[in-house]
Amino acid sequence: MFTVSEVVRFCYGHRLLDYVGRCARIHGHNAKVEIVVGALHLDHRGFVCDFADLERVANAYVESMFDHRLLLRHDDPLIPRLLEADEDHVALAVNPTAENLAQLIGDHLIAQGFAVVEIRFFETETSVAVYRPLTQT
Repeated sequence: MFTVSEVVRFCYGHRLLDYVGRCARIHGHNAKVEIVVGALHLDHRGFVCDFADLERVANAYVESMFDHRLLLRHDDPLIPRLLEADEDHVALAVNPTAENLAQLIGDHLIAQGFAVVEIRFFETETSVAVYRPLTQT
């Protein structure tokens, strides 16, 4: 198998519900996401995929959904206050953990036709969540 990877960086804020500890409070991260895609055979150009295509699609999704945004679970009690104040936020169906964000990014890229092997989501330099899809399209 051949693999290539692209790195996307972004800033976001979040807090975790159903959690006891510091991460239950609103805080932020400078995330780094390494996207690994693979292929058993190279295409007619000798590529797994075009780096430029992967970068464009990954950056567009991350920038529109997560970059410089406050990520909250849809039932966070803060959301009504944010709506009243016309404050930007993203309400997710899941807790905005590194694991869940890695899966959201990976699943989006799979839906866009990329053969995602692995998403490595660096919440910090030393805290990394990995998502490996069980099946690929």
